[in-house]
Amino acid sequence: MTDDALGRPPVHALLADGSTVRIRPVRRDDHDRLQGLYEEMSPENLRLRFFAASRRSAAMAADRACTPGHAGHRALLAETEGRIIGLAEYDTGGDADPHTAEISIAVADGLHHRGVGTLLVEHLVSAARAAGITTFTADALSENHEVLRLFADLGLRTARRFDGPEVRCAIALDDSDSYLSAVEERGRAADIVSMEPLLRPRTVAVVGAGRTPGSVGRAVLHQLHAGGYTGRLFAVNPAAHAILGVPCHPSVTALPGTPDLAVLAVPAAAVPATAEECGKAGVRALLVVTAGLDADQAQALLAACREHGMRLVGPNCLGLSNTDPALRLDATFAAAPPRPGTAGVAVQSGGVGIALLDGMSRLGIGVSSFVSLGDKYDVSGNDLLQWWESDDRTDLALLHLESFGSPRAFSRTARRVTRRMPVLTVDAGRTEAGRRAAASHTAAAATRTMTRGALFTQAGITATRSVGELLEAAALLHAQPLPAGPRVLIVTNAGGAGVLAADACAEAGLTLPTPAPELIDDLLAVLPDGAAVGNPVDATAAVSEGQLRDCVDRIMRYGGIDAVLVALVPTAVAAATGDDLVRALTGAPGPRTKPVAAVRLEQALPVELLPTAQGGGSVPSYAEPQAAARALAHAAHRAAWLARPAGTVPELKGVETERAHAVVAAYLEAHPDGGWLDPRGCAELLDCYGIAQLPWAWADTEDGAVLAAQRLRGADGRVVMKGHWPGLLHKSAQHAVHLDLRGDSQVRAAYRDLETRFAGLLTGVVVQPLADRGIELFAGVVQDQVFGPLVLFGLGGTATEILADHAARLAPLTDHDVHDLITAPRCAPLLFGAGGDGPVDLGGLEQLLLRLSRMASDLPQLAAADFNPVLATPGGATVLDARVRLLPRRPQDPYLRRLR
Repeated sequence: MTDDALGRPPVHALLADGSTVRIRPVRRDDHDRLQGLYEEMSPENLRLRFFAASRRSAAMAADRACTPGHAGHRALLAETEGRIIGLAEYDTGGDADPHTAEISIAVADGLHHRGVGTLLVEHLVSAARAAGITTFTADALSENHEVLRLFADLGLRTARRFDGPEVRCAIALDDSDSYLSAVEERGRAADIVSMEPLLRPRTVAVVGAGRTPGSVGRAVLHQLHAGGYTGRLFAVNPAAHAILGVPCHPSVTALPGTPDLAVLAVPAAAVPATAEECGKAGVRALLVVTAGLDADQAQALLAACREHGMRLVGPNCLGLSNTDPALRLDATFAAAPPRPGTAGVAVQSGGVGIALLDGMSRLGIGVSSFVSLGDKYDVSGNDLLQWWESDDRTDLALLHLESFGSPRAFSRTARRVTRRMPVLTVDAGRTEAGRRAAASHTAAAATRTMTRGALFTQAGITATRSVGELLEAAALLHAQPLPAGPRVLIVTNAGGAGVLAADACAEAGLTLPTPAPELIDDLLAVLPDGAAVGNPVDATAAVSEGQLRDCVDRIMRYGGIDAVLVALVPTAVAAATGDDLVRALTGAPGPRTKPVAAVRLEQALPVELLPTAQGGGSVPSYAEPQAAARALAHAAHRAAWLARPAGTVPELKGVETERAHAVVAAYLEAHPDGGWLDPRGCAELLDCYGIAQLPWAWADTEDGAVLAAQRLRGADGRVVMKGHWPGLLHKSAQHAVHLDLRGDSQVRAAYRDLETRFAGLLTGVVVQPLADRGIELFAGVVQDQVFGPLVLFGLGGTATEILADHAARLAPLTDHDVHDLITAPRCAPLLFGAGGDGPVDLGGLEQLLLRLSRMASDLPQLAAADFNPVLATPGGATVLDARVRLLPRRPQDPYLRRLR
């Protein structure tokens, strides 16, 4: 055994039955308990593990696991409440192949089929990959079906070779999507089981319910009791026998039965002890509404939950509810219970939660389950997405998340869930008081808004800017089919309302095509005299209910329109004839195939859902055309995301990952605190990933600069000279660049100028040929400690930060992501030839971004990289100047199963 070289602390994770285990490296003082793990095994399990039922094997196995050894050995154990229940090891065999390791697994008797061994192997795989191991091998008896099934079900490529009664297994530790999907599915199943006590509890106890009105605990108890919770309900208060007619007991341990869920509404100082009491009593989940915990109290609360395997919502939250009629669980202190329905809601802010509950109830969509996450110590938005995915009641997910614990795991979950239902969020925390002082163009551009926007875009999440906008989008996505595209036809009975609607659609990014002649004739045939068929269609104030219905129905049959927006104002004409123009939209005999939205400028509420005549359906109606247009744009974006196949990360040729790791390791060994690579280090790292650079040479003397210029001069004989010294970041700002140098005399003069002005700083110069004409672009990456590597792309040059024409995507980039990066900036038309010079080498640009993404994904030590400018021409994409910053960071596995 060795110390954990990766510095990984113990973690907690979920088993297949939803219980919690602690996984950590083996220590010397674990010897006796590990020996006991083996000694408690049945003779048959000992035989399967050691190929012989010898009790001496137990001591030998414990010795091996607990004895310090070589760097190629790692041992991890799983424990619960102080008991070791599993052990997994790998060993490269000392001087043998360092890329291959033999593994062994042991699980306590009585705890098989709960996923202990699989979980341990997943953690071993993560550690082995970080150590450069590419293959696991294992010997097993052919009758040991359990371990052979474990290997086969991992999601990794496994080869078997039979040799008599034994099987030799070789497991390739590929970083494949199939393995990630298998890990994700195991995690999803365990997570859902662990959430059962929270959202489907059979027994609930409210701890801290007061005898007098005004306390939060009493309010939660009232909601549970008055809402008709169908399970057993208790209150805990040592000073009462009953509260609100609910039996009351002096402590959790005094309850006649063990609750699945305990609601803690006690003072902050009492929370840790109460949580510990609940854990010892066997409570399986906590809902902590108490606010104001200090750091020590918070740590003690979470420690009690982890030690006793309890899931935790909160603290500092509004509560949770599940409107399933078979349960009727409302453990909140909201003013009114949520209306039963089909929207899952998870929020960090209680105020936002109340607003969303009210909005969903008012719209008639209702709520399937609601969780106020509060300070989010444990249960997160990722947990709720997986719950809604499997609860058979939720068809719309609404999130308000102020922070992310594991954004990359959240992104994988969201990408899967959002293909089944719309996932909407309020993008909270978009602004910063001021752009932080940044040491690179990339860091300056990588704002919080851009990072979160990349996450939402790539995951297919509908991100809105306010609660109101979220409700507007939710109404349309719930009630109407998705449009096939962004083409909208506006119909109105008042020209001014149509103009407002047209402006709103254009501003939202929708298109307003001119109706085809056949559609014009078709509509004029049913509309009143004086109607004008353009876009908008002005049906005039004289339009009747029947005429408007026929008009909309005929548009539905036309293939050149994706959605219809009907802007109506009340008129005396309709009132006099008894026509109800709204009924023209809601009275269709059957569901329409394209989305229809109404705008009624006199409407009091921002958005309503108007029930349709056939029952069960509805038409969204908005008070403002901007709201309707935003909702239609969100629907069009979702439709486009769903229509596009999932992207893939392309294979790249000529990547030398091991060499890149060696470059990074050598630099950090010489610079333990990290820093910016010098030009030679940058060039070597870029060369490891096949990133094209303009030829260059390093010189640290005047004569050396002249010789470099002579070698590098192009056809026109001109070169560029750039000064360098440690810590130099913005060369142009420091006037440390000389352009258009001709002849040896100008090169000498330029070198002497830099040497004089930067005496004591200058360590040398970079000499390059003067680049050809082209478009100057910017590409960069920044390692966000939470979100991972973020790749940025846009217009480059000295004004890149001022113009801020950038797009961003989280690495690793798929083929779709890199296409979106190139087409998103405002400068994109120039790349496709809009400037008159013809399109640039788009394939070369894609390769550069993919290789930058690969470099950032491979190297967690890469804190930031700036390629500015990148010269794009019809002949290629070339980096003219590069800067790379390295920091001593350890690799993190964002997909490793573990609790927060």
